[in-house]
Amino acid sequence: MNREIAANDVTAQYSPLLQARIGGFLYLLIILGGLFAPFAVAPSGMMLGEPSLQTLAKIQHSILSYEFGGVAQLVVYACDVSLALVFYELLKPVSKKIALLAAFFRLTFAAIASANIINHFVVSIILGGSHSLDEFSPGQLQALAITLLKMRTLGFDIALFFFGLHCAIVGYLLYRSTYFPRILGIALAIGGLGYVANIFVRVIPILAELHLFPYIMFPAGIAEMALTLWLLVRGLNVVRWSERTNAL
Repeated sequence: MNREIAANDVTAQYSPLLQARIGGFLYLLIILGGLFAPFAVAPSGMMLGEPSLQTLAKIQHSILSYEFGGVAQLVVYACDVSLALVFYELLKPVSKKIALLAAFFRLTFAAIASANIINHFVVSIILGGSHSLDEFSPGQLQALAITLLKMRTLGFDIALFFFGLHCAIVGYLLYRSTYFPRILGIALAIGGLGYVANIFVRVIPILAELHLFPYIMFPAGIAEMALTLWLLVRGLNVVRWSERTNAL
């Protein structure tokens, strides 16, 4: 009885279940936005192979949608920043320092990815027919746009390296938490290693020829969707969360 009262007091003060629901909602927005923005809105070459003249033609044909895709991704990264805080609050009873490190890596990912969106919008300026670029030939502008798309993809891969570290650490914390299923932690940690491996696939030629992307991302996608559903439907074990919190 005393155990239940203590758990209710902590829940009323910190609302861990509400935080878990908010985290699930944010993660759902991130997943939907991550799928919708680069693919459904306007193919830009990112994660779709090497950009080409055909890619530029698609962007130019729907320039407004392409720009909207960039804005949508910025919203996604804003959700990433918020989710970093939610995970810190939920997982700090396991280890404050490690939870803070996980939050730092996700914030680093969001910062790099957000800054990288500049390449996205510069492409729209080039293909939008800005008069300030009249001195350049169409061939030069196309070459510049393709180069910027390649830089955007590389910048995102660099950001994913930090995101992968975040996932691996959060997976470790979930595994040790006792108030989340351990299988979620294992799956997310494995998925995080896939994100980290992605940068090595890009920089090591012999691996790049294997065309492992997006297959190495598949475990991460499954793990993230499973965690999202768990946060939305079940949340977390409030009693065990309270016990870990009171033990600090």
